[in-house]
Amino acid sequence: MHLSENPITFHLGELFCGPGGIAIGAKLAEIPEHPELRIHHAWANDIDPSTCATYRTNICPDDPESVLCQDVHTIDIEKNSFFQAHPFDAFAFGFPCNDFSLVGKQKGFDGKYGPLYTYGIRILKAYQPKWFLGENVSGLSSANDGHAFQQILQDMQDAGYRVYPHLYKFEQYGVPQARHRIIIVGIRDDQTDEDGNPLAFYPPVPTTPNPEDYKTCKEAIEEPPIPKDAPNHEFMRMNRKVRERLELIGEGENVFNAKALQSHPDLLLNVHGARISQLYRRLDSTKPSYTVTGSGGGGTYVYHYKEPRALTNRERARLQTFPDTFIFQGSRQQVRKQIGMAVPCDGVRQIFESILKTFGGIPYQHITCNISLSEKRDAVA
Repeated sequence: MHLSENPITFHLGELFCGPGGIAIGAKLAEIPEHPELRIHHAWANDIDPSTCATYRTNICPDDPESVLCQDVHTIDIEKNSFFQAHPFDAFAFGFPCNDFSLVGKQKGFDGKYGPLYTYGIRILKAYQPKWFLGENVSGLSSANDGHAFQQILQDMQDAGYRVYPHLYKFEQYGVPQARHRIIIVGIRDDQTDEDGNPLAFYPPVPTTPNPEDYKTCKEAIEEPPIPKDAPNHEFMRMNRKVRERLELIGEGENVFNAKALQSHPDLLLNVHGARISQLYRRLDSTKPSYTVTGSGGGGTYVYHYKEPRALTNRERARLQTFPDTFIFQGSRQQVRKQIGMAVPCDGVRQIFESILKTFGGIPYQHITCNISLSEKRDAVA
């Protein structure tokens, strides 16, 4: 199987696009020895106006109309002229994860957001892109006793695709954050190599498989230093009690296990039944960050390993591997949500490069998918 004589470029459409983590990963994906292998933006959709403004600013400033800011429930996918006006042969959808997350009630298909993946299935059936990338939280595999995940995979196959699901631990791919996500790559059934063999995708081999090689949160935040005038680098106001509480919490500790805090009952949290390990949890400067989230009240903002404060949005963006040139639009809370819901740019870049190599017939180091299509899984570790 050899690289085609014709340039192999793809035009990517995105449903539930978020601020552009996947889009930046696609934009940066490249094979230096084969510059013709690239992924270009075609169109994107999201419901949130500030998120769409961020995407337009950074991904397609010269083509703002290619972002459809609309509730997917109101889009006639099969007959909408927008899709005809923006042809695409590749597709990505990070379908909303709220009802599949391990943090929360995990309603799966019974929740408000669980069924939203079906709109991606409709895109696949109606427009038949050559390949797709679907993304969700690791809890997807156990929602509805595992039935939801198996149904999603079956629906993707029924749409005409061979599917390759894999749980990526992004800290093993150089991302300074312990972020675990299921990525499903699908290749259309008729896609073959020059010998007529079906194209098959394999996850790229981890670049930092050993914990001692993980990129730390300190390295991400401090190397190089963030300029004081960098966009989205405003510091949150910390009231006296919160600051005093953080000063007694050591690196890697939270409000419940910090020993120095126990002798200060006025600074403890008296919340019945609350033992969430991330509440007022300080980062450990020798390790990747814990998972950056996009929502939550006091105590959930991700806290600096040295200074008694919450991280700025620019620091959170560094943990998600957004470049410093990426400018988020909206209020500080809206930006926090955008960052927390995004896919790490550099992690997904490596997956996109493996897709390009698959279609270009370029060998690469890979591993076997760690999620089986044939067996019911109660959870993915």
